[in-house]
Amino acid sequence: YHGIPKSYFEKGDPYQCYCQKTTRLIREKFSKIEIKTTFQSRFGPQEWLKPYTDKTLEELPKQGIKNLLVICPGFASDCVETLEEISIQGKETFFENGGKNFDLIPCLNDDVSHINLFHKLIEERIIN
Repeated sequence: YHGIPKSYFEKGDPYQCYCQKTTRLIREKFSKIEIKTTFQSRFGPQEWLKPYTDKTLEELPKQGIKNLLVICPGFASDCVETLEEISIQGKETFFENGGKNFDLIPCLNDDVSHINLFHKLIEERIIN
């Protein structure tokens, strides 16, 4: 998930709660797979939500996790965070620290079912 400054959460921003709920729902569907929530794209001097994605990708191979499948449910479409920070830099970090297999599931992007979902959600919001 994209990160936010920790101070936002401490002031009541529910973003982290939504991320954790999304991960919980994914875990319920895929209960045989270990799933971790991480946050990326931090900048500036303040602390951001943890665990940080880059630090996690560094540590996983050291913990014996050599094969990784990454999904970015907090992103509707691929962007610099998913394509550059995770798919390129994150993959390099994972391999440099002993990882063997790394794959990234692309975001939904302009898939017709994704567009239809947005249309339905907007339509319901306008009608209700």
